[in-house]
Amino acid sequence: MNTNVLIIGGGVIGISAAYYLAREGIAVTVIEKGDVGSGSSYGNAGLLCPCHSTPIAMPGVLTQGLKWLLDGESPFYIKPRLDRDLISWLWRFRSYCNEAAFESAVPILRDMQRASLSLYRELIEQEALACHFEQNGGLALFRTSAGLAHGQEEAQHMRQFGLQMTVLDGAAARAMEPAIHSAVIGAVHYEEDAFLTPHLFVRDLAQAAEAHGAAIQPRTEVLGFAQEQGRISAVQTTRGEIRADQVILAAGVWSAAIAREVGLKIALQPAKGYSITVQRPEKSPRKYLYLGEARVAITPMGGWLRYAGTLELAGFDFTINQRRVHAILHAAGTYLEQGAGQEVAEIWRGMRPCAPDGLPYIGRSRAVSNLLIGTGHSTLGMSMGPITGQLLGELVQGKRPSLPLEPFRIGRFG
Repeated sequence: MNTNVLIIGGGVIGISAAYYLAREGIAVTVIEKGDVGSGSSYGNAGLLCPCHSTPIAMPGVLTQGLKWLLDGESPFYIKPRLDRDLISWLWRFRSYCNEAAFESAVPILRDMQRASLSLYRELIEQEALACHFEQNGGLALFRTSAGLAHGQEEAQHMRQFGLQMTVLDGAAARAMEPAIHSAVIGAVHYEEDAFLTPHLFVRDLAQAAEAHGAAIQPRTEVLGFAQEQGRISAVQTTRGEIRADQVILAAGVWSAAIAREVGLKIALQPAKGYSITVQRPEKSPRKYLYLGEARVAITPMGGWLRYAGTLELAGFDFTINQRRVHAILHAAGTYLEQGAGQEVAEIWRGMRPCAPDGLPYIGRSRAVSNLLIGTGHSTLGMSMGPITGQLLGELVQGKRPSLPLEPFRIGRFG
């Protein structure tokens, strides 16, 4: 089989890239080892959140992570293990947990998310995508004086980057969202944010890409590569060999292992997250909620509510820790007036691909000239998906990228 562009990965980034390329009349094929949108694009919180333009490498986060090391219910957990890649990643991660790196990363993530949010609005309108999209902001809720003080300080800091955030007292928060528990003493209103049901967006965008001429092959795994003169000449898959002029690797957390097959090493660690989807109660939030002390997101998704949280650096461990599930449900119950006792429809866990500096990898490989990579978006993959796909499409066509790509260069860690 031959194609102009082969995309490895059928999540929000790969499907977005396929859509933008197909719309330009370029022959593009997507292969996905599972079903389209079945990885982290499926079970995430569905937030499109410029107001959360903070990298995972934040001042003090590693120290806090060490304090939480033995707490199986903590929001950020590092599983102790002797793993050379993890140790190397943590050493690099440590060097970005400072104010200077944070101040540099926030405007980069802000611009990416704002650009992506604009594309979401365009795509949903132009292609009539049914994905429960709402842009009515979100609320970060606080039950303690210390939590609220931290939220106020963070809001004041983030407003310096032009982000639209307003501090509310408990009464004002409940007037905006009657579903909030009376124990909530204050909130921060994230005014410009939005949310959607993620897998519905990816599914419908994939159908739109196919309508524009893209070929999408689910349940197709990469087995290896043939290389000639510093280029990929063919990709061997479980459904035969595919020859392509250019290859885009957008396989999320699996990208590092696939890149090693062509001699590239990408600093990437899998970070496990959980979500619990429940039937939406009669008294339900209309905005997304972020539970400040618990670090849990609550998102309305049509007839459902999704509770999502935790960042667990435990390698490729896909087991479900019931203590974490119960901790998320318990937290939700303490911030919502009706609690979190609705019937559980689904418990999900998945891996988010994290780079040490909290910024994604987007660009063309210098070592393999016809390979482009888009991965490492950490917890913001859904929020930055369409703009990443558009940027990759622009690189394929030799166009000037819509946003500067220097911060995302593939080889920045050697």
